[in-house]
Amino acid sequence: MVFGSHRPKPGEPEYEEAEALGRALAEAGFDVASGGYGGIMEAVLKGPRQLGREGIGYTARIYASGPNKYVSLEISSADLFERISRMLEQNSGFVFLKGGTGTLLELAACWEMVNKKLIPHKPIVCLGDFWLPVVEALTAEASVENVETLKPLSITAAHYIRFANTVAEVTDTLNNEIRRD
Repeated sequence: MVFGSHRPKPGEPEYEEAEALGRALAEAGFDVASGGYGGIMEAVLKGPRQLGREGIGYTARIYASGPNKYVSLEISSADLFERISRMLEQNSGFVFLKGGTGTLLELAACWEMVNKKLIPHKPIVCLGDFWLPVVEALTAEASVENVETLKPLSITAAHYIRFANTVAEVTDTLNNEIRRD
């Protein structure tokens, strides 16, 4: 599952990077899913569709716009919270690219669900360093907690987030963390 901004347009560096990411994930044998709308969500699904693979788009009926043209399988939800829940439950790994408050909400939800062990461990990878200040700011405060006792364990929640500088590093991280299970 790839998360990111709706703003980048074809030809812009962020769009092109997301398209390359989608293609690399598909070539590595992963199903590729996104929020199903424009920008990074569109670009990341363009890659697998060009290879004849499926592009999974998670949409919400509260939004007026429909899915982007690269969505071959739409998973529609009634509202934003149902959409995020389905994304987190139905995908085995998460990649975050640059984004706004919506992407921040998705990162926070994903991170918290893994941190509190409310979903099984799933890798969280941030491509680039856009989210690094957020993770660093929360590292001192956010510790992994035992959900039954809410007592901190000996690692911080940042333990669950990986950073990658390239598309290849993202693919390698997902291969190592998903395929070893």
